[in-house]
Amino acid sequence: MHQIKTKTDEKTLKLLYYFIVEQGYNIIVVHGSKDEVWLEKTKAKYNVIRIASNYIHNVEQLDYDYQKTNYIVSNIKKKTFMFNVKVLNVFTNINENLTLEKQTNNMVNINMKKIDDIYHNQLVIDAFPNIEEKTKFVEKGEKLLMKISNEINRKNLKEARKSEAVFSKDFPIVTYTLIAINVVLFFAMYVLGQGSTHIQTLINFGASYPPLIRAGEYFRLLTSGFLHIGILHLLFNNYFLYIIGPQIENFFGRVKYIIIYLGTIIFASLMSMLFFEGVSAGASGAIFGLLGATLYFGYHHRAFLGNFLRSYIIPLIVINLFIGFSISGINNAAHIGGLLSGVMLAAVVGIEHKTDNFERINAIIITILFTAFLLYLGFFN
Repeated sequence: MHQIKTKTDEKTLKLLYYFIVEQGYNIIVVHGSKDEVWLEKTKAKYNVIRIASNYIHNVEQLDYDYQKTNYIVSNIKKKTFMFNVKVLNVFTNINENLTLEKQTNNMVNINMKKIDDIYHNQLVIDAFPNIEEKTKFVEKGEKLLMKISNEINRKNLKEARKSEAVFSKDFPIVTYTLIAINVVLFFAMYVLGQGSTHIQTLINFGASYPPLIRAGEYFRLLTSGFLHIGILHLLFNNYFLYIIGPQIENFFGRVKYIIIYLGTIIFASLMSMLFFEGVSAGASGAIFGLLGATLYFGYHHRAFLGNFLRSYIIPLIVINLFIGFSISGINNAAHIGGLLSGVMLAAVVGIEHKTDNFERINAIIITILFTAFLLYLGFFN
């Protein structure tokens, strides 16, 4: 059985309870840190909260602590893609003769000798007006430890179940169905037409051709995303769909995944119409759309996927766009249209427990404006 030996333990526990249970902050694992807790919440006045209980005896130790904290914050910024991080830095065990700098850069420093120091700090009250009300406990000592530990564990279990639901893997039936459609249509062009590289056959099967789309054959905006020109084109796109599709299908769910995939095909086709008047086809616009959706999802789960985005997804996007600009015959306009619409449509359908109504409404407005812009340029200009 653990025991609370000092008042410092009690006040730290109360803060942890408030920030984790009441305010929804998440614990950040910081390697090498001792006697301190780091908390993170992207949508908050203070994105990072640090509670340090290690004893700081002199000015040299305090200066070193400032430097170490700034270094850790810079790493958190890189990992979470937050460009402007505001930090609440709470010291619970500092020499009473030392004077803290009240605010340095985007960091607010507080000396909390007792819990009332937090209650009477105006900067804290402005950000967390109910902190005193929510940290008043009747329990003391071990009973307080048990109560707060149980509440924090219950909150962590709830969050773990949410994450498990999001990251669990189901059979990617939608992705495999899309791949099957691509393959069937590819061979159908050889059986019922003159092959996947024959212009008239592509047109007959529904490839994108701006003059016909403007003439009323709007279905080509969608059907073109299921046709491929040549075996390498088919293999390349289906391989990427096989790799990334199941992830997005699991992350968003099947219905939202279908909306994103089909929607990005249409947006990619509309974008293509602005720059290319010839016959075009392929799922690459939708593939870039899925990459855009991955960016949106990863940004909201950047505590888990930050390194994955920075090391794999972003370089993959940049390299493929560069190749598209460097090699003739690649419809990079469709790629860019797919990428942008993938981010927008991901925000429109939303991520469970992450996307709020304000963000979704803004995404809907931006999507409508983007659609109107493409329609005007593609059909009326």
